[in-house]
Formats: sequence, structure tokens, C-alpha cells
Amino acid sequence: MSTSPNVSVATEERGDVVVISVGGEVDAHTAPAVREAVDDRIRPGARVVVDLTDVTFLDSTGLGVLVTSLKRLREVDGSLDLVVASPRVLKVFTLTGLDVVIPIHETLDAALA
Repeated sequence: MSTSPNVSVATEERGDVVVISVGGEVDAHTAPAVREAVDDRIRPGARVVVDLTDVTFLDSTGLGVLVTSLKRLREVDGSLDLVVASPRVLKVFTLTGLDVVIPIHETLDAALA
């Protein structure tokens, strides 16, 4: 688990799925911790779920990390799903059109199903 004053990142394996739980603010200062957590899990066929349930703020740097992660996972036949519970964070994905590019679920259980 990686932590800075503004973000926490924890990784766990749930069967064949890697769940990366992120909490706090994801911005230019903290996004590298998220990128590192996903990069460490990129393998052929990897299925990664990034749980943003406890994220209170997400800026363009955070979005960029997720888009890059999606691209890198797809290059190795992997997948990236997101869990977004906050209407405020979900709005960022909707406004940028990323909600149609990256599968977004309301709960972790839904993402794992």
C-alpha cells in the first residue's frame, strides 16, 4: 500500500482480477502513485479494476493516467474497469466522453461480476 498525504493506493488480487483501490485526491502530485500501481500489474491478459469509490477529486492528470493504463492493458489483451460511486467524479468521465471508452461500474461487486 502506498500513501501520501492526499492519496492512498492499495492493491489486492481477487481471483484472476487485480483490484487497485484509490482514495483521496488524484492530481498531478499523486497520479504517479496510481500509474505505478497499474504499471506493476500490466501482463498479457491482465484484468485490472481501479476502484475510485473513495476518490474525492480527480483532475486531468489522473484521467491521463487511466487512459494510458487502458491503452497499455489493451496492447497486451488485458482490460481495465473502473468503479466510480461519486457523482462529482463520474461527471469528469461523462464530460470528457471517457465513460463510453472505459467501462465504469457503480460498485466493486458489479465490476467483478
